[in-house]
Amino acid sequence: MKIGSFLRNSGLAAMALALTLPSIPAQAASQRSDRERSVNNRGGQAERRANRVERRSERQANRVERRSERRAQRIENRGDRAAQRAANRGNQQQAQRIDRRSERRADRVERNGEQRARSIERGSRDRQRANNRGERARQHQQRQTQRADRDSRQRYERERRQRIERNQRYRDRQQAGDRRQHRNRYENRRDYREARRDHRRWNRQWRQNQRYNWHRYRTAHRSVFRPGRYYSPYRNYNYRRLSIGFSLDRLFYSNRYWINNPSYYRLPDVYGPYRWVRYYDDVLLVDIYSGEVVDVIHDFFW
Repeated sequence: MKIGSFLRNSGLAAMALALTLPSIPAQAASQRSDRERSVNNRGGQAERRANRVERRSERQANRVERRSERRAQRIENRGDRAAQRAANRGNQQQAQRIDRRSERRADRVERNGEQRARSIERGSRDRQRANNRGERARQHQQRQTQRADRDSRQRYERERRQRIERNQRYRDRQQAGDRRQHRNRYENRRDYREARRDHRRWNRQWRQNQRYNWHRYRTAHRSVFRPGRYYSPYRNYNYRRLSIGFSLDRLFYSNRYWINNPSYYRLPDVYGPYRWVRYYDDVLLVDIYSGEVVDVIHDFFW
């Protein structure tokens, strides 16, 4: 009993399997045929569109050619009438010239029409090539975009690594800078002390050296000692005669008033914190650290 039912059930299953197997290839074949039909339809649409463009360009070229022929015919007719009027007046040479000129003009119009017709026909082909170029350009742009995305990701990773390295170098420099700043502070104090010692060593006996005889040099070169008008740093400030030991305001010995080339005026070179400074027509030697006037020459400039 059980064996019989098993055989019946297995026979039914085999029959069902035999019925369903042919339907699977048929379904796959129908899908392939649908894809092929869609591809063929797209290809047929593109071909029909190309044929329409070509027929349109041919019609336009024919219209241009017929229009040029009609215009050439009108030109020839007008030339014939004008030549006939000239011949009636007895001027045969003028009639011949008018006839030749009208023929040349008509030929030129026909040639121009033919050239425009050919250019229209070429234009349809050029448009088709342009469409192909546009498709290639879009594909190229897509590849460029993908490459740019990849490059941007790589650049981001590279910049991130550079930021990490730069931060590390900054921390290293900051640690080294603290030590260097402490050392520089000590050196600045030492330079200031040395500058103060230079102030005490300034020798005012330079006037006895004939090499710095600026008075005789000014007599021979008067134009050198005319530097132009002096502009005070303060609007309402008037000239005051200064002497050694006077403490000058900082604006009066800013770098705009410095005499950068003392030897040009036969003055000795300066060192340390000293600068020769113009003050109206006077020349002052100023300690730029303290503002103290160390040496004075009155009425130096004209």
